[in-house]
Amino acid sequence: MSGVGFGIGQRPVNRKQRVVKSLWTGIWLVYLGAPVSDLLHGGHATGVPILGWLGLAAFVAWYMVLVFRTGRGERNGLVLGSLGVLAAQSTLLALTLGREWLVLFVYVSIASGAALPLRMARWTIPGACALLTAVAFAVPDGHSYLAGLLIPALLGGFAMTGVRELVRTTIALREARATVAQLAANEERLRLARDLHDLLGHSLSLITLKSELAGRMLPGRPDEAAQQVADIEQVSRQALVDVREAVTGYRCPRLHGELAGARVALTAAGVTAALPDEPDLDGVPEESESALAWALREAVTNVVRHSGARRCTVELLRRQTLDGPVLELTVEDNGSGGAGTGQGNGLAGLTERLTKAGGTLEAGPLKSGFRLVARVPTAGPADVGSPA
Repeated sequence: MSGVGFGIGQRPVNRKQRVVKSLWTGIWLVYLGAPVSDLLHGGHATGVPILGWLGLAAFVAWYMVLVFRTGRGERNGLVLGSLGVLAAQSTLLALTLGREWLVLFVYVSIASGAALPLRMARWTIPGACALLTAVAFAVPDGHSYLAGLLIPALLGGFAMTGVRELVRTTIALREARATVAQLAANEERLRLARDLHDLLGHSLSLITLKSELAGRMLPGRPDEAAQQVADIEQVSRQALVDVREAVTGYRCPRLHGELAGARVALTAAGVTAALPDEPDLDGVPEESESALAWALREAVTNVVRHSGARRCTVELLRRQTLDGPVLELTVEDNGSGGAGTGQGNGLAGLTERLTKAGGTLEAGPLKSGFRLVARVPTAGPADVGSPA
């Protein structure tokens, strides 16, 4: 059931919506015209109409509460008890006031379909129809009304089971959509945290190193110190641009740029760097290249910040594996192996990136130093062992 301003399966949340739903549910009470006409023109003894009005009001109130609260998770036992009350009222009113009141059993059948799951309603709806049939033969001339009421009771009851399932499905879809939205928000937060860690960790490490270097150059070599300060400004501006791109989701680092940045960072840290000049990226998907670029950035950041190394070697090779051609990035240093003391946020985020691109990550300490190997699939042929 639905009303203006809110969808099917959605609970009314304000007074206006509750009024709309009540009116929509109450429209179908128009078929109670026969009992009302009987009370007004049936020629009953004095006092009987008053009792009839009270009984009809109690029936309508009980029916509205039961149908209005459909889908709110009440226990089936409570619903069955409420339906039993409705059936008892219908039987009593029909036996005492006449055949016009047999229409109440149609509402009992509809309430059964609306308030009970199908596995139970498939028994209670025929049960309400059977009770209607029994009472119709017990009421004078009631069998003449039976054909006109039995089919609406059956069809209306089972139609309401369909409406109930539609309501439940709509609620489930709405909850699933909310769950998907929450998962997407969580994924975006993880992406942002991962990007900020990778971006700021590298940039701030370089700024720290150049600041220390500029401090040592003062006051003896002011020109060189000024150059370091200029480099710090440039790195800071680039870090700001990178953060803005990461926030908007457009950050896609390239290997060419990361190799140049790695050379600058390693040189500033006093680490002898051996890096490839012009990587061959033919046939490498953009996602794979971006994942390797992040791997290079994270590896160099760890060398600069944690390893205490004096030498760092970066190799970029194409290899043929059982799973197909791959592009392999190897970063190896001769430091203390401090970068491999634990799986930090950087390596954990890097593993997620590579896995998403269909690649793998191997990282661990050597006898003297630390090695990180990242592999991503490529679409081009592999030259085993050749530097890119």
